Amino acid sequence: MIDKSLITDIFFDLDHTLWDFEKNSALTFEKIFTELNISIDLPLFLEYYVPTNHEQWKRYRNNEISQQDLRYNRLALTFKKINMAFDQATVNKISDLYVKYLSSFTNLFKGTFDLLDMLKKKYALHIITNGFESIQLQKIEISGLKHYFDFVFTADKIGQKKPHPLIFKTALEDTQTKSENALMIGDSWEADINTPLKMGFQAIHFNSHQEEKHSYCLQVNQLSDIHTFFK
Repeated sequence: MIDKSLITDIFFDLDHTLWDFEKNSALTFEKIFTELNISIDLPLFLEYYVPTNHEQWKRYRNNEISQQDLRYNRLALTFKKINMAFDQATVNKISDLYVKYLSSFTNLFKGTFDLLDMLKKKYALHIITNGFESIQLQKIEISGLKHYFDFVFTADKIGQKKPHPLIFKTALEDTQTKSENALMIGDSWEADINTPLKMGFQAIHFNSHQEEKHSYCLQVNQLSDIHTFFK
């Protein structure tokens, strides 16, 4: 399914693929609620926040809501679902602190460095992410990932979010790579995999949050499976 002999450049998604978003997000909320003296059942909050955040990000990818709406809605809707009432100013404060603190946490998925160390010897590595430019660059820097990647493409900078073809087209043009020589690795079928496959990329779906199984490309459940494949 994957022809390794053709690959020259590998493009990674960041959140939920290399950077452990859910773990770092949980630690961020723990810090915020402690700082603001908010008494809350954190596991219950996260149980509702995680799917709400995914839903709001999908709406943001589809240009249905703004960046500010995304940041506000994911919190306001979660608090409503767990019957906690905060005024708009408090929700905005929590949102601002979340953005401020999130990139200070550095947890990566198990096997990230082993995989990148091996791939870097053979391929040019790059990032394509829908995350916000300043936050993503800080995550990459603080987490010790920066030196692995030649290019970092963000939706903010390109002006279109995955799965729009433009962000992938721009990545190919800027890296001077043909689609048949490119491999995309990401966690979301919709955002990371479907469009690149249609454009002629090879792809690996790192199924980090149990999306539906398919046979359109190689699908793995942990980074060590990718390491083993390329070893």
